[in-house]
Order: sequence, then structure tokens, then C-alpha cells
Amino acid sequence: MTNAARWSLAGLVLVVAAVIAIWPRGEDPPAEPPDTPDVAAVRAEAALEPCPSGDRPGPATLAGVEVGCLADGSTVDLARTLARGPVLVNVWATWCQPCREELPLLAEYAAEKNAIPVVGVAVQSGEGDALGLLDELGVALPTVLDRDGAASRALRLPRGLPASYLVQADGTVALVDNPRLFRTLEEIRQAVGQG
Repeated sequence: MTNAARWSLAGLVLVVAAVIAIWPRGEDPPAEPPDTPDVAAVRAEAALEPCPSGDRPGPATLAGVEVGCLADGSTVDLARTLARGPVLVNVWATWCQPCREELPLLAEYAAEKNAIPVVGVAVQSGEGDALGLLDELGVALPTVLDRDGAASRALRLPRGLPASYLVQADGTVALVDNPRLFRTLEEIRQAVGQG
């Protein structure tokens, strides 16, 4: 191989490496943003309902999964938080536009007289940002923060958000897939068996 051919090959390798380095990578969520400096003030503004705590072990698939309670910053066991089933669990993120549309609807449903409890699970979001979004939307649902992705893995979170799960009193956990995005109160009622 001549020197010119070697230099041409080396140049080609560098060009390919540069293209790979700058090529778009799909629709990965943004990196977890840093929390606001004064999370306590944001927490007070959001005034969330406290995280429920059951006296039963809760769903076995979620046992030992620790999450942060956004209402007070404490660490709670997700299985015990959902042990009083049936519970509708809604997984959302601050960067998810459909989540912003669905959260107020879920809060409206939760305020109904015969509604089952609704618990939010914020994922891929900073604590201050999650609290800020709930405050901005006027949503005070009890909500936990999946700090390390353990809840997402245990729930086998599907691609794309939001995602809702129905946790039954017997501990079974089922993804609500029809519809994946609630647009009406009637859709929520039907998903939980009240419609």
C-alpha cells in the first residue's frame, strides 16, 4: 500500500468517526436536570398529598423498590405505597408533553366521590422540576420520584410516556394499554372498571 493510499484511508476513518460522533441518536429523554436550589420552597408551593402507606406488603413485583415521596422528601417502599389497591398508578416525566395534558385529568378523576386512589410516579426528572410542574398544573396527587430507575425496571415501563398501571388489591399489576393516553374522565373510569 502506498503512502497516499494510507493517508487516504486514515482520512476516511477520521471522517467516518466524526459522522458517527455527531449523528442524531433518536428520541432519548434529556439528561436528568439539576434540582432547583431550594427544593423545600418548591415542595411547600406544590402542597402535594402525602404518599400513602399500606400495612400490607403490596405487589411482590415492586417489593424493595425504594422511591422518594415528593410531598416530604422521605424514602418510601413503592410496594407498600400501593398496597391499599385498587390503585391507578400514572408514570410521567417533566419533558413529556402528553403527560402535562393527562395529569390534570387524573387529578380531576381522583377528586370524584367514587374514584380509586391515583398515585403518580415521576421518572427521568429532577425533584425540583417534578414538584414545579405539579405546582404549575395545579395537581396535588400523591407522587413518588423514581430516583434511580428501579421503579421503571420493576414496572417494565414501556417505551413512551405516559404509562398507567392498575394495581389490584391482590397485588397484581397490569399496564393500561387501551387507551395508553387518557383524554376523558370516562376513559379513566372504564380503565379502572367503573365505566
